[in-house]
Amino acid sequence: MRIAVSLLAVCCAAPVFCQTRVDYDRQVHPILAAKCWACHSQEKRSGGFSLATYTDLLEGGRSGAAIKPGNSAGSLLLLRANGSRAPRMPLGGAPLAAAELATIAAWIDDGARATPASAPAKPKWEAPLTLTSPAIPPAVWPAWTSLLDRFTAAYLASHKIAEPQSVTDAIFARRAWLDVTGLLPAPADLRAFLADTGAGKRERLVEYLLSLDQQYAENWISFWNDLLRNDEGVSYFSETASRKTITPWLLGALKSNLPYNQFVAQLLNPVAPSDPAGFLIGVNWRGTVNASQTPAMQAAQNTAQIFLGINLKCNSCHDSFISKWKLKDAYSLATYFSTEEKLQLYRCDVAQPEYAEPMFLFPELNRAPASHSQADRRAAASAIFTDPRNGRLARTVVNRIWHRLLGRGIVENPDEMDGEPWSPELLDWLSADFAAHNYDLKRLISVILTSRAYQMPAVAATSQPAREYTFRGPELRRLTAEQFADAIGQITGDWRVYQPPTPADAAAPPPGIYTRDWHIAANPLTRALGRPIRDQVYGTRDSAATTLQALELVNGETLTHLLMRGARKMLGELPPEPVSVFNKPISNRTPAEFDVDISHASKLFLLVQDTGSYSPEKVEAAWLKPELIGPKGITPLTSLKAAGEPDLRSADLDALRVKTPSRLVYDIAGKGFTRLHGAAGIENREITSDVNPRTRFFIFLEEPTMDRLTRVAPETPVPALPAVKTSAEAIDRVFWYALGRAPSAAERDAAQTTATSADGLADLLWAVLMKPEFQLIR
Repeated sequence: MRIAVSLLAVCCAAPVFCQTRVDYDRQVHPILAAKCWACHSQEKRSGGFSLATYTDLLEGGRSGAAIKPGNSAGSLLLLRANGSRAPRMPLGGAPLAAAELATIAAWIDDGARATPASAPAKPKWEAPLTLTSPAIPPAVWPAWTSLLDRFTAAYLASHKIAEPQSVTDAIFARRAWLDVTGLLPAPADLRAFLADTGAGKRERLVEYLLSLDQQYAENWISFWNDLLRNDEGVSYFSETASRKTITPWLLGALKSNLPYNQFVAQLLNPVAPSDPAGFLIGVNWRGTVNASQTPAMQAAQNTAQIFLGINLKCNSCHDSFISKWKLKDAYSLATYFSTEEKLQLYRCDVAQPEYAEPMFLFPELNRAPASHSQADRRAAASAIFTDPRNGRLARTVVNRIWHRLLGRGIVENPDEMDGEPWSPELLDWLSADFAAHNYDLKRLISVILTSRAYQMPAVAATSQPAREYTFRGPELRRLTAEQFADAIGQITGDWRVYQPPTPADAAAPPPGIYTRDWHIAANPLTRALGRPIRDQVYGTRDSAATTLQALELVNGETLTHLLMRGARKMLGELPPEPVSVFNKPISNRTPAEFDVDISHASKLFLLVQDTGSYSPEKVEAAWLKPELIGPKGITPLTSLKAAGEPDLRSADLDALRVKTPSRLVYDIAGKGFTRLHGAAGIENREITSDVNPRTRFFIFLEEPTMDRLTRVAPETPVPALPAVKTSAEAIDRVFWYALGRAPSAAERDAAQTTATSADGLADLLWAVLMKPEFQLIR
């Protein structure tokens, strides 16, 4: 009897489940299966949309969410089914009856529940366009006082995560120095910070680091070079317009902390001579190879990906199979950047009888250009992208900066901003705060670095999909390729050399400059460590260990050379670099004559270096009529045998024709020669853009240092330290600089036996640089 009464009570207490709520399995699913499966089965998935299961229905298709629980009037499924939005569905079939539409609408308005007893369905995430700052959550933990931390603390508490402790001062300092300046903290600076007992010292450190404009800019320029396809030491070729560097503008914009909306505006609408015109040109390795790679289409793809987190590559060729974007969307955006007033559509390289005119991806932000001129179309695009109503501009860059500083974005993939954030409220607040403070990138970095979230202990990186991910702290990150190379320069005092271009009216080449790694062409080591070619937009770098990386770190010539030179520099054993007696950049068919005194030389070194030719192998470099003057009169240099003959293409009385690059060595000891004269030049009959020669010819009278061929100004990126005088001093410098700590007793004992010579010190440097403690930002 009691059981019967209990059952009756349950039935009476919950009649609404059985009588008023629509049952998905019994009432909704049969309608969809009967009327819609012909096109939207799990196998066919027209438009990327399946109605086979409840989960499929909630997932939606390429056009976005099909239903919005609680809002049938805004649900695309019902709008298409009742004909409010074209085309009416089922396409080509009989419309749904009014009763069927009413059943589906009632189910959606009640929360689109899986069963009558289930909780309302969670709406499918849809990235908002506008930007609204959410309400600040109440404080959870007393120490988490910043507004950013209020959001993070609320998130952590909601996931039942206890209040995390902050990392030590030493870990924080190393993390902040590398993230702001890309450099390791100097031992003296680190010790001073650790000794400071005043309150707010971490905030003061961040403020100080962000005031180092040059060091900040030279660190973050690599991040922006990856995004903006700007590289050093690379010659991009196009049949219409060679890729122009934007480095001077970009470095200046970072040093001056140009507001981000102005930063974007100048990239999209370069009008002043100093503006970055190179960004919109695109990179065409062999001209326009297909319709989806024209400069205008590349500009559309790049701007959408970089500034909006939208991938238009698929729909530059055809309607996307994975998103809502159509072929015409890509062409409409590309028209803003084209030299033509409208663009004919090509679907998979087949011309279509349809043209696109300027139209933005989000119609509510669209604005017509003032005229059909390219200048006005670019101006319109710039205004649209930076429109304050375009919240995606702020969200995308905020997420990119968060990803760079904490290892994983609030939206997992920084290039796909339609993904669901692990905390939409945090992303919205941080983005709205960024926009409200004049799009100030340095301030954004400061807000993040001074937060408790940034100062949490690092956790191992995870590949968990966004749905399963829970934020538990910054992820362990590896030093970038540039940071790794710059660390060697800092520790040893031996930096790489950048050779500025020679002005056309200069009497002599300018001196080289000791520089950080971003400023020079990548080498096998930095390529292996992740520095990209930048022939496309790189929103992130692959930091996974590779076989090539292991080979370069363990036995690579580049690292071995850097460490050996660095060890000798630390010990004060590096001799002055030999100086050339002839040094001439040549990029055309006009030869450069030379006449040099060789009376005290025992060897001649004739070098040709490539300095950025598009196809060095096609450059026909030559030493023209080189002649030796001696006691017996004139002796053609071509009559002597050279070491390095594999670098010769051919030789006769008129010329030594050499490869680019090349190195010829002649032994003239005891022969009495006093002078060498002749000319250096390029013999290509035509200087075409697919060759684009950039060479430099050198003559040395003693063995040259191949990466120090020009005289170098004495200034270094950071103040040079004096040579070490004892092995103990060398060991302390290496450990304090590289690891931010003193060596342990065991480490000192092991190092003491090796750090007494250049070879031993190079071995110690290598051993420390291989430690995860050095290579990881913890």
